[in-house]
Order: sequence, then structure tokens, then C-alpha cells
Amino acid sequence: MAGHSKWANIKHRKGKADAERGKAFTKIGREIALAVREGGSDPATNGKLRDVIAKAKALNMPGDNITRSIKKAAGELGNVTYEEIIYEGYAPGGVAVIAEVVTDNRNRTAADVRHIFDKNGGSLGTTGSVSYMFDLKGVLVVEREGSVDEETLMLMALEAGAEDVETTDEVYEIHTSPGDFSAVRDELEAGGLVFVSAERQRLPQNTVAVDDEEVLEKVLKLLDMLDENTDVMEVYHNADLPEEEEEEE
Repeated sequence: MAGHSKWANIKHRKGKADAERGKAFTKIGREIALAVREGGSDPATNGKLRDVIAKAKALNMPGDNITRSIKKAAGELGNVTYEEIIYEGYAPGGVAVIAEVVTDNRNRTAADVRHIFDKNGGSLGTTGSVSYMFDLKGVLVVEREGSVDEETLMLMALEAGAEDVETTDEVYEIHTSPGDFSAVRDELEAGGLVFVSAERQRLPQNTVAVDDEEVLEKVLKLLDMLDENTDVMEVYHNADLPEEEEEEE
């Protein structure tokens, strides 16, 4: 899940990916298939495929798996047609939620997503109902330990075209515009930086506090059920979740 605390949520998502590697790799394979269909199987000429490969590497997907997924996509796309869909809605407590989906069956996925919202006291909205509350950004995360110092990284990032750099105790977060994301990532990677995470994210402009324990439980359950659905690639929200809850999850 991606939310107000970007690094905490990346850790949360990465921990789940490590625990469920098969499911995580299935999702990445689906994203690769979509990218290959749209732009071909050569990453040199397919920017979207390069982005997905970078995301796969950040999730520790082996290179052989990535190569097999690309070859499989190039050879079998005639049998399976994937499409991207964005679902928007509200979890309990007025928490805005966006689920980015890649599916081969729109009706099945729509029913699944609606069931998840309904089961946990949420409601699906129309296109645009909550997306205006989020900004689409490129987010590159670099662990501080073993990396360059803050001043050097800041200089590297800004010279590469980044908009901003945030520093936490554990990581550097490099933010870019969506259009500059790939170029900034490629230049910093060529400069020797290794990314914990490298992807475009929807960052909430403001957050919503969830203080009631029962409401919080429903929000977390809704977000986790979306995360666990194979068709759902990314889940974004604007809940100001207590840090200990994120750690427990």
C-alpha cells in the first residue's frame, strides 16, 4: 500500500512481497505482459517496459524470471488481453482509496473490487471522485546506509532533473515529475545508485486521521484485501495510519 508515509508503506509492501513472492511476481508478470503488448519486447525502445523491469528488480525478482516473463508475453499475447482500470472509492472514516488494476476479465475484477469495498463498509465512487486528492509522482528510494552522503545525493538528483529530495533516518526519497521519472532513474542508476523502490506513485495531498479502533480495523482490512487481489497492482490511500499498525501489518 502507498499512503502518507511513503517509506513505511514501501517497507510494508516489500515485506508482504517477500512473504508472498509468487503472488508479487505474478502481478509483475502481468504488468510486463501489458507493457510488451503496448510497446514491444525491447526495453531499449519501450519506456514502460523499462519502468516495469526496474520495479521488478526493486522487488528482487530474478533476472531469469524477468526475461522469461518478457518472452512469454511476446509469444502469448494473442491468447490473453489485459487492460488497465483505475477504481476509486472511500473506505470507512472518509479515507480515499485508489486501486490500480490490470485484468483479463473486467467483469470479474469489478465484482471483486466492489465486494471488498462493500464487505468492509466502504463504497466505490465514479472516475475522478478521489483521484484529484492525489499527485502522481516518480518516487525513487535509496537506502542511506552504504550510499553517498546527503549533499552528494541531493546534487546528483537535482542535476538529473529531480524535483525534490526528502531524507529520513533510513532512506533518501527522490521525487520527480511523472514525465521525468524514467530519465532521472536511468541517470542516477548509471551514477551508481541502487534503488530499494523505483516507481510512479500517487501521493496524497492531505491525510485523514483514523482514530476509532473499529474504523481503523475496517480500513486496514479493506486495504489488505485489495492488496491481496491478484488483479490489483497498486493500492493508494490518504489514511494517516498509526505507525505501529503499519508495522504490525
